[in-house]
Amino acid sequence: MRAQSELEKRILDMIEPVAAGLGLDIVRVRVVGSQTPTLQIMAELPDGTMTVARCARLSRAISPVLEVEDPITSEYHLEVSSPGIDRPLTRVGDFAKWIGHEIKVEMATPGPDGRKRFHGSIVAETDGMVELDLKDGGGAKLPVGDMAKATMVLTEKLIQAARAKGQAPSDVADDEDESDEDDLSELGDELGDDFDDVDVEGDEDDEDEFELESDDEDEDLDADDAESDDRE
Repeated sequence: MRAQSELEKRILDMIEPVAAGLGLDIVRVRVVGSQTPTLQIMAELPDGTMTVARCARLSRAISPVLEVEDPITSEYHLEVSSPGIDRPLTRVGDFAKWIGHEIKVEMATPGPDGRKRFHGSIVAETDGMVELDLKDGGGAKLPVGDMAKATMVLTEKLIQAARAKGQAPSDVADDEDESDEDDLSELGDELGDDFDDVDVEGDEDDEDEFELESDDEDEDLDADDAESDDRE
């Protein structure tokens, strides 16, 4: 499920060694769209966490490889991201990490009963077989290798579990701000001089305008004082 089409499998083979060199796991590769396709890469650390800076680092690392290998001959957009809280489950072993949580599964082909889609809570994962307690009653045992898609269902229980694992922001705003600042600081270190060269347009004009306004205000105050002296 990490890659479905032959093109996606080729891209996965190209970039996985690069990601591994950065200590990252590739979660999923998708090429979506036709006119100007988007190459979507989902990645994470082995503990399931990911930062903005690491996404940027992976993007810069795989771009030269993609440019040389040229798997997508037309113009395309590269998008590197974390899996998110309601993440896709794409590998054997992913399901065992989220026992008790809800998922939706779509099989590549219908089962003997003609059913392709399942919604339920994960009971167990053993030897590549996932056992579900289905929302509509009963249960199912589904082989990971036969799945076309499996995604977590966003619930309050999942949010709390993701926070406990460090895979989601805390309720405390200060913690979120500090995390964002750390990510931006790390990204700035990665960009180096290029980051320092970014200009904010209009700063000098704003300063000049402020100085002019201040001078005008001072002149108005001086004029008011002079008029007051004359009246006295």
